[in-house]
Amino acid sequence: MTMNKTKIALLVLLASLLTAGSTAAAVWWGLKPKEATEAEPPKPSPDYRYVSLDKVLVMLRGRQGESVTHYMAVDLVFKALPENERRTKDHLPLLRTVAVKAMSSYSVDAATAMTVDQLADELNRAYTDAYAAEHREAPFAEALIGKLIIE
Repeated sequence: MTMNKTKIALLVLLASLLTAGSTAAAVWWGLKPKEATEAEPPKPSPDYRYVSLDKVLVMLRGRQGESVTHYMAVDLVFKALPENERRTKDHLPLLRTVAVKAMSSYSVDAATAMTVDQLADELNRAYTDAYAAEHREAPFAEALIGKLIIE
């Protein structure tokens, strides 16, 4: 009889180990990261439209005591969603005004010391501030500099 009790005890122990093992495997399977093939494909970037604002002329402040006038000529490009292209074109007079106001505070030395990216960042900050002051959303995603001349 002790042999049967030992066999039963071993069978119960074996069943318990199988149950615990299968539970652990199920939990591990549920927690494992999804395969790369199961992941969502990245969304394509929007098909932006580009609206040009050419020949924004800005008079720069000269050096102290200098009589020569310095100018900055900038061609801007506004990156807009297709549904905002018309609205961006309608805002071009405002966009020109904000650009002139933002850039005219620079001296010729400060303007020439800046990179194109720095000037674009300053313009984008000026546009963000101008639209925030009017409690409106800008019709474009970003302003880019297409051409820059400082004389």
